[in-house]
Amino acid sequence: MTDRAETITRKAVITGAEPQLFVADIRKACEFFIRKLGFEVVFMHGDPPFYGQVKRDGARLNLRCLEQPVIPADLRAREQLLSASLTVASAKEIEALFTEFDAADVAFFQGLERKSWGARDFIASDPDGNLLLFTGPEK
Repeated sequence: MTDRAETITRKAVITGAEPQLFVADIRKACEFFIRKLGFEVVFMHGDPPFYGQVKRDGARLNLRCLEQPVIPADLRAREQLLSASLTVASAKEIEALFTEFDAADVAFFQGLERKSWGARDFIASDPDGNLLLFTGPEK
């Protein structure tokens, strides 16, 4: 039996996750992710586009166009309903990422904070109001 076959019979390994964000305009959303957050477009589908994907390093986000918001803006803000959580490996990286986004005039729902559970994180908001948590270790 090959190593892969042995791995599969023991337990399947999930190698990634791709959260789906709901947006009003795929092109506008892609522009935000490219210019403000340093992502690149993987693909856009449809004519006009209604579905797409952006990536940065190991993170991929799927974008789905909808005419109406799925979650009312006041509820999203009040309950801090996150659309995605993206993780970096070190305290220096979370600081650098926050500084990079701040310099790009990204709107923050929450600034860089230390958490009691040993993390540092911040929450950015995209043009559609999706809340994106960026997190890393405290030290």
